[in-house]
Amino acid sequence: MTHPDVTLPTTLKVSPHLQAVPAPNDGWKMLLKKEVLRFWRVAFQTIAAPVLTAVLYLLIFGHVMSDRVQVYPGVSYVAFLVPGLVMMSMLQNAFANSASSLVQSKIMGNLVFVLLTPLGPWHWFIAYVGAAILRGLLVGAGVYLITLFYAPAQAAAPVWIFVFAFLGTSLMGVLGLLAGLWADKFDQMAVFQNFVIMPMTFLAGVFYSIHSLPGVWQKLSHFNPFFYMIDGFRYGFFGVSDVSPWLSLAVSGASCLGVALLTLHLLKIGYKLRG
Repeated sequence: MTHPDVTLPTTLKVSPHLQAVPAPNDGWKMLLKKEVLRFWRVAFQTIAAPVLTAVLYLLIFGHVMSDRVQVYPGVSYVAFLVPGLVMMSMLQNAFANSASSLVQSKIMGNLVFVLLTPLGPWHWFIAYVGAAILRGLLVGAGVYLITLFYAPAQAAAPVWIFVFAFLGTSLMGVLGLLAGLWADKFDQMAVFQNFVIMPMTFLAGVFYSIHSLPGVWQKLSHFNPFFYMIDGFRYGFFGVSDVSPWLSLAVSGASCLGVALLTLHLLKIGYKLRG
């Protein structure tokens, strides 16, 4: 029963703010924007600090070894270091971005707000990995620009540089998302980063050519997918590499595809996301 003094509206007016809610197909753009703003607002820590770390590596190793080591004919040791340091910085920061974001959301409890949205696994995947790629490329570009003061710019095959930069940051962004799904706290993420990512990165030929290693270690290096990414990336600068760039492309692409399929499967089943 209605009160005689109350009249009901015949049409319902919707606030323009409610009408601005993005459609599910566009939701990944909002999530991507959120992830980009997350690291951009603290760019001094997420971009400037890794660039400074890489430059310190260049100054220390370049000063100590520049007159004692020459890996490729006509290429100084400092110039040899640059591609390795650029790629190492991109790999580590791409991984850290997606992994830390997801783990932080779990710990702070705001992951539930993303789960309530009609976003599918592909939306999550594109947003988290896309932001990781962008951060990795920004850090890599920063390192490269600073190192121009210490070594001349070289780009024998620019296409290879961009291909391996994209593949490397993509793989590490996906690995970071995978680690973020598995980890429930920062300690677990640190285990993954300190005992898997960091050793594999440093032992991938950043500071040396694998041909300088004993036979056993040379063979073991070929089982490290990070080696192929760094070696292929270095080929883009000098036109010289320890293995064929096509082999590096095949290994890097297969590794990225395999990890991506696994991560997408875990996202589809809601692994460690829905409790």
